[in-house]
Amino acid sequence: MLHYALETAVKVAPTDISVLINGESGVGKEAFSKIIHALSNRKHGPFIAVNCGAIPEGTIDSELFGHEKGSFTGAIDTRKGYFETVNGGTIFLDEVGELPLETQARLLRVLESGEFIKVGSSKTQKTDVRIIAATNRDLLDYSSSGKFREDLYYRLSTVPIKVPPLRERKEDIYLLFRKFSADFAEKYKSKPVVMEPEAVQVLTNYRWPGNIRQLKNIAEQLSVLDEDKNVNAYELMQVLPSERTNLPALLGNAAGDNKLSERDIFYKVLLDLRKDLNDLKGVVFSMMQNNGVATANDFNTPQQEQVSHVFNDNVFARPNPMQSQGMPVPQQNMSSNIIDIPVTEPESLSLEQKEVEMIKKALKKYNGKRKKAAAELGISERTLYRKIKQYDLEQ
Repeated sequence: MLHYALETAVKVAPTDISVLINGESGVGKEAFSKIIHALSNRKHGPFIAVNCGAIPEGTIDSELFGHEKGSFTGAIDTRKGYFETVNGGTIFLDEVGELPLETQARLLRVLESGEFIKVGSSKTQKTDVRIIAATNRDLLDYSSSGKFREDLYYRLSTVPIKVPPLRERKEDIYLLFRKFSADFAEKYKSKPVVMEPEAVQVLTNYRWPGNIRQLKNIAEQLSVLDEDKNVNAYELMQVLPSERTNLPALLGNAAGDNKLSERDIFYKVLLDLRKDLNDLKGVVFSMMQNNGVATANDFNTPQQEQVSHVFNDNVFARPNPMQSQGMPVPQQNMSSNIIDIPVTEPESLSLEQKEVEMIKKALKKYNGKRKKAAAELGISERTLYRKIKQYDLEQ
């Protein structure tokens, strides 16, 4: 998808067609506008990037189109706007969806006729400016709610370009990180940051909600703070913000020290499922001991109480057909028919204990050969050596 976006930018660059670039914040929309300008016939003309969302509504018209002296309070002199100063060049309107409706009408006139009027003036001026707009919003949805002019949308999006988020092009993440690391190494006169294989995997699998802007910040942070410039997975996770998850939130105690990671939550969910299964085994076991009749005492957990009314209504405690016909009911040796269902103890949630167990198993499997054990565990031999030292697993 990124290749298609780049190909579209290259093809449309030599023309004067308006372009609308759509994508999440931080994906590099301004970089696309600079590519289009650099490959266009206007490349020797001026280029200016305007963040429409950062300019107050009361001054946006003056910034874009200029104003006459005395046109409003504080207008002590005549001022040229961007459409006048960038004549013959390219103007990039970032976050164009934030423009007020009045300003949108002025912009539409520029697109249709190349004309504009300064604030406080009655004189029409001509401009020859190519407009490239960008947004992280759905402008069609905005137009349906009356926040954006539909006619302006279709004039801006003569050629739309969709820039995919970083999480949808994982193959670019490490390449971009290396590029940023090299740039910051040159800037700070230091060695470039080098990542261990497991750190590269963490880097690639992270969702990057801030996209390229966030990735660049992380590269600069590691370039400045990491002393040996050799980053492992643990060190990388220390600087990566925690990702939001759709899993149920777990509330800690009053002291706030009961914080669980996503992996801890996953183990807890599995443990709860195992507990529910053990409770169900207990009910079945009790029913078998009581000739298929469940008693109220069998339901001592919230999960069991939810279904206790079913047993209290004697759904499973129906009379034996032979007994209802006055026939003797043969006595069964229940002990011979009862299945011994073991009730397992809950496993420990300690990730450290699990890690130690896995390392021991891997070392035992390969007779202490660390290289093969590390490959089995999916970590580097250096990391395995450090873990062995950490947990005192030297044999």
